[in-house]
Amino acid sequence: MASQPRAGIIGTGFMGSVHSRAVHAAGGTVSAVAGSSRSSAEAAAASLGARSAAGSAEELINRDDVDVVHICTPNSTHADLARKAIAAGKAVICEKPLATSVEDASELTELARKAGVVATVPFVYRFYPAVREARDRIAKGEAGRLWLLHGSYLQDWLAGAEATNWRVDSGLGGASRAFGDIGVHWCDLMEFVTGHTITRIMAHTSRAYEEREIRGRMSSVATEDGATLLFETDQGASGSLVVSQVSPGRKNRLWFSFDGTEASFSFNQEQPDALHIGRTDSSSTVPVGPETLSTPGGRRYAVLPPGHPQGYQDSFNAFVADTFSAIKGQPPEGLPTFRDGLRAALLTDALIASAAGQSWVDVPAGRPLEYSTSYPAVERQTQ
Repeated sequence: MASQPRAGIIGTGFMGSVHSRAVHAAGGTVSAVAGSSRSSAEAAAASLGARSAAGSAEELINRDDVDVVHICTPNSTHADLARKAIAAGKAVICEKPLATSVEDASELTELARKAGVVATVPFVYRFYPAVREARDRIAKGEAGRLWLLHGSYLQDWLAGAEATNWRVDSGLGGASRAFGDIGVHWCDLMEFVTGHTITRIMAHTSRAYEEREIRGRMSSVATEDGATLLFETDQGASGSLVVSQVSPGRKNRLWFSFDGTEASFSFNQEQPDALHIGRTDSSSTVPVGPETLSTPGGRRYAVLPPGHPQGYQDSFNAFVADTFSAIKGQPPEGLPTFRDGLRAALLTDALIASAAGQSWVDVPAGRPLEYSTSYPAVERQTQ
């Protein structure tokens, strides 16, 4: 392997461009890109900064100049491509969902463990400096006993009956859309920041529009535009979450408030340059910067002075850089791996069951596999 991992990106859409920028920011190279055809790959190669275009995903996976495979394709293709990349001995960065079924997600997690390859999933909201600051402060006990964990993730990209995307097609996107696409991000963030694990949920899903354009014609929609859920955790906290992809004016508002007996910690992804800390005798907004944040986690990812917001692409860059560190044998703390992708699949499966049965559903722990690979610290530190 070269001194910096050489990437191959499968997928030429928005996420492919996000991945390519992150690879370059980490000092890596994009050796090749693959699309739905060679012509689409050739058309995208220049904009993604790729050295060449591959004729197919399989051709890219088996290239000698590709060390890590980035899977940025429709959800239904993730499992097959990840299997092939692991079989080829390549590190893998697979967009979430890792798979559209728990069975596939569990199999991929085990395959990566046995192969000893670094395999990560971009739960990139973990990489905001304010988020790491909140995590470190909560771990030190500043919140007291966490008892109420609540928030929302709201978007508007599907507002309007005419709005559509391949994700609307359950055959490509999976059985859950709003929760499976963005709700799992919030749940991952909650569990990562608080150290709590969701043990049971009560969910309701809904649609703003019963029909959308799917594969060129108006069809009934099988997946949800929004979801609301109540949950309980293994440490006795309760919580709630509202998820929507049809909330006009909300572009990407991931918001949480984690409330303890001593303090609450609140973060809004649309305003990522601050962490709000509330106490009964005071309330403060901590600006993000290496001089203003007080914990090792916060300072590690704060690379700009206060007043210079770090956003989504910055967080993605940090995630890819940390994945590259793990590939080189230096696994950083808090890197989201295939085990976290399996966790998301278990939560999605529970949400679907709860909404269908209109009842509380238990969520399996979801982290049963103990890693004994060449990068055990990655798994140990994400538990």
